[in-house]
Amino acid sequence: MNKFNSTVYYYLFLGRVFQSSLKLKDLEFKKFIPADRIEKKINALANKINKDYHDKTPVFLPVLNGSFMFAADLLKHVSVPCRVSFVKVSSYTGTTSSGQLKTLIGHEESLFGLDIIIIEDIVDTGLTLQKIMDELKGLGAKSVEAVALLRKQPAREKNIGIKYVGFELENEFVVGYGLDYDGLGRNYSDIYKNTQN
Repeated sequence: MNKFNSTVYYYLFLGRVFQSSLKLKDLEFKKFIPADRIEKKINALANKINKDYHDKTPVFLPVLNGSFMFAADLLKHVSVPCRVSFVKVSSYTGTTSSGQLKTLIGHEESLFGLDIIIIEDIVDTGLTLQKIMDELKGLGAKSVEAVALLRKQPAREKNIGIKYVGFELENEFVVGYGLDYDGLGRNYSDIYKNTQN
């Protein structure tokens, strides 16, 4: 273990670099959910999906940008025949969700009569996800479910229908594993939380 500065330690393991803490712009973060726990949870989520969709051919809709790492790792363990089409919305400014859904873009084929699984990195208020689900149902999808790596307290309180959830959070602001702070931090293998939370 080499000390590079007073707050950040780097660990080399299987060719990957892990940090116990980091600073992005004006915020300090500490490791919250390590990569090995994320991997185990993803395996469990994929197993549930494989069981529930064993006789179906779902269409996975990962929501960019944040879900790209989660989606890639999840889909490696999905064994049922499936299609994948990335979509994009935006509801974040800085560290909070605005709740304003921009137009869902990226999927141009008909979803009528299909089984849809939305892949989200994190569900904060749940407003964006609920609007996506309602929009897809309005397009005639046979079923619409969601899988989220992280779900925050406000979404639980609103009973947003997420069938597959990895980790439950309170109101922590987190980065890493696809999650960002103003575009920074997506590239880390672990998930970190803001130390000011």
